[in-house]
Amino acid sequence: MTLQHRIQDILDELVASGAETGLQVAVHHRGRRVVDAVAGVADGTTGRPVTAQTLFFSFSTAKGVAALIAHLLVKNGLVGYDTPVAQVWPEFGVHGKETATLRHVLTHTVGVPAMPGGLGPADLADWPRVCAAIAAAHPRWPPGTRTGYHSFTFGFLVGEIARRVTGQPVRRLLHDWVAAPLGIAGELYFGVPSTELARLARLEDAEPHPAGPAEHDSILAPWELQPRASMGNSPDFLQADVPSVGTFTARGIATVYAAILDGRLISADQLAELSAVAFEGTDQVFGNPARLALGYPLGRVGAPADEAPTTFGWPGGGGGYAYANPATGTSFAVTKNRLTPDFATAQRLADVVTAELDPLA
Repeated sequence: MTLQHRIQDILDELVASGAETGLQVAVHHRGRRVVDAVAGVADGTTGRPVTAQTLFFSFSTAKGVAALIAHLLVKNGLVGYDTPVAQVWPEFGVHGKETATLRHVLTHTVGVPAMPGGLGPADLADWPRVCAAIAAAHPRWPPGTRTGYHSFTFGFLVGEIARRVTGQPVRRLLHDWVAAPLGIAGELYFGVPSTELARLARLEDAEPHPAGPAEHDSILAPWELQPRASMGNSPDFLQADVPSVGTFTARGIATVYAAILDGRLISADQLAELSAVAFEGTDQVFGNPARLALGYPLGRVGAPADEAPTTFGWPGGGGGYAYANPATGTSFAVTKNRLTPDFATAQRLADVVTAELDPLA
């Protein structure tokens, strides 16, 4: 049985059992797309089926694409990894953030993990207001000394740096630098055009949805910690430029990771630099041990302890996931519309892919 058939069988089983509603999986291996599978319905209220062209709002899985924009800024000589943020964004250099660099942004060590100023989801479409609040914020720790998941602030940090040095909004850079050159325009968005909203899968909350640990609430607001279908179904939010989250197809984001690996977007030397360990410590938001590359956690979600942490990528709230593995030349993505509180589906699928494509697995 081919890998395509094995993955398709798992997706069909997950939908038939009610564990999932609609899914896409795409896998590239050494220059070939070896899996492009879909199952289920994109909208449980209408029965509209998932197709390979269905767009899924996938929360923080999009952070991998935001990080890529930062790497392309470096590739193009517009900034360096150790360029102080305040050098291109002077207002940011206050309250001890003067020493913060792009490297600190990418390793979530800047010290501004929570959205400041009492801003909530409805405020995120106001780019100038959000960036002004982040610039004025007091860091929770000196930049570069600790790491903590920058849930929504990450994308605005990268996006404002990009805007300052290019004059373009990050959604435009995503189209011009990534989607269009790779032939996936229409499959990858920060801010979905109104004309494309009808292509989106409708998200649904899995029940029960557990509350986050109380100790986390003092750092991140509940809406920053726990994904909700209402956020990803809101037309206003979907159309906003909020580059810590995004909308795409599985094959779109798997193509991006494949292009990172094969040299279409960055050089082999830059790939080696961005995928190496850049910071290790205890995550100040979640309390877990964190090993970070430049813009990505290292190691596959749910992997056994003896699996080499060569993968880099991002899971997203609700159970989506996308990553690349330079050691095997593999990129993987799963998108889905049932927001589960764990990554059991992604882990199961990634385990099958790893066993098939990693000769040492």
